[in-house]
Amino acid sequence: MNRDHKSEQAGEPEKICTGATDSAREQSLCTRREFLAHSTGFAVAGATGGLAAARSLSAHEIRARGNAPDSSVSNAAPGKPRRIIIDTDPGIDDAMAIFLALRSPELKVEAITPVAGNVPLDLTLPNALRLLEIADRTDIPVAAGASHPLVRRLATAGHVHGVNGLAGVEFPEPKTKPVRETAPEIIRRILRENPGEITIVAVGPLTNVALALRADPELANMIPAIAIMGGSLSGGNMTPAAEFNLYVDPEAARIVFDANIPLTMVGLDVTRKCRVSEEHIKQLEAANNPVSQAAGKILRATYERMRHGGEVTDIDLHDALAVASLIDHDVITRKDYYVEVETVGEWTAGQTLGYDGHGPVRKSPQMETSAPEPPPTELPYKPNAQVAVGVDPDRFFRLLIPRLTGSAG
Repeated sequence: MNRDHKSEQAGEPEKICTGATDSAREQSLCTRREFLAHSTGFAVAGATGGLAAARSLSAHEIRARGNAPDSSVSNAAPGKPRRIIIDTDPGIDDAMAIFLALRSPELKVEAITPVAGNVPLDLTLPNALRLLEIADRTDIPVAAGASHPLVRRLATAGHVHGVNGLAGVEFPEPKTKPVRETAPEIIRRILRENPGEITIVAVGPLTNVALALRADPELANMIPAIAIMGGSLSGGNMTPAAEFNLYVDPEAARIVFDANIPLTMVGLDVTRKCRVSEEHIKQLEAANNPVSQAAGKILRATYERMRHGGEVTDIDLHDALAVASLIDHDVITRKDYYVEVETVGEWTAGQTLGYDGHGPVRKSPQMETSAPEPPPTELPYKPNAQVAVGVDPDRFFRLLIPRLTGSAG
């Protein structure tokens, strides 16, 4: 792997802790200094638990007044594919999401930006390169992202995704190399070169996206939409409260949710209902193309481990549903919510709390021993996300399987 990443500016380089060149200790210290010293605006609100009172008119209210497109509707001109950056931590379901995007003419992948999550960066990065080589799409740049969360130690999910992130299936070492830019750099460059044209599809921890927004706050105005796989209004899968992607880096998630970008949250409420069956796997295995064969091998290995008492009990294609929602609007049902990401709870960090206008939006009062302050006031309800609250699983698989097998009409 090419670990030589060029700095963002000439002269004294800004230190972006992506893990590409730094020792683990240097990375940790650098990231914490950056987060505590340079977080401003929405980033400070995210780090300290700010609520909606500091916001201007929300992105969803602007859309409701007819001044901006719905985040779930393509920003592309009619007849042209929607242009996306996939931020990902491949990952079993990430692999299916990437394959679906690459084999869908409705989408044009501009870059893939791996981040540490399901497995460490030294696995997610080559996995992304492998998946592009399998799909014969090495024209798409891959940029190495963050090797750990903004301020926390990295938690991974190798018990679900296998020792290599792809269910233990061995694929050849990638021949292609990542570009010299870091993930935050390439995100910033592509967005600035194409303001209002690039949707971000984030299906891993949100560290890369948060780093890009923190380094360049004006970037938020250039992103027409962001679709994330993450969060839940009905309990977590990493803890009883938190879904994995937001559990790994809740501070980054808070930055993204507070950025006032039209955002669609595709969480466990719907992704848990998109369960792979053995019949789906057999269809993938029967098709004679590299993408379908690779997908079949990954899902078969996962399925067999599940059958023989592995820690995985079900195969849910979380990330692929987020991509599918950009291709087929009606595969999920959406509802406006104000979503707050918990960052300070010892047992609840990463939890997403959704307000739909039927309850007060307020923080808990300060501890009695803290400095005096007025009692918490109820804040006006302003939605900051469209949350997927329903899904048609059959419709999802009727989209996914034919695309991966090459049998789509």
